[in-house]
Amino acid sequence: MSRTSPWRAGFTCRCPACGKGRLYAGFLKIADACPACGQSFKGADPGDGPAFFVMFLVGAIVVGLAILVELTIQPSYWVHLVLWAPTVFALSALFLRPAKGLLVAFQFKNRAHDFSDLPH
Repeated sequence: MSRTSPWRAGFTCRCPACGKGRLYAGFLKIADACPACGQSFKGADPGDGPAFFVMFLVGAIVVGLAILVELTIQPSYWVHLVLWAPTVFALSALFLRPAKGLLVAFQFKNRAHDFSDLPH
C-alpha cells in the first residue's frame, strides 16, 4: 500500500494511506474506514485544531478585506454586516474540510492514535 503526501491527502480530503478513498462519510464526519484500501480511521481525532487554524485564517482574510473596504469606499455599518457575515460562514465552510483532512493526514503520517501500529 503506497502512501501519498499528507498535504495532498489532506487538501483533497482523501485517505492518507492510499490517496484514493474518501476521508469523510458526511460534511465533517470522518469515515470509519477507507472504502478503497480499508485503512481504519476510528482513532483519527483532530479535535479543535482545524477550527482553531481556520478561525485565524478566515479572521485575517475578513479583517483585512473589511479594512480595505472601509478605507476605500467607507460604507455604512450594515453594508459591512451584509458583506462579511456571509463571507465568514462561506470561507469557514470552504476551509474546514481540508484543514481537518490535513490534520488527520498528519496524524496518520506521524502514527498518532490508532495509526501507531502501522509499518514504516
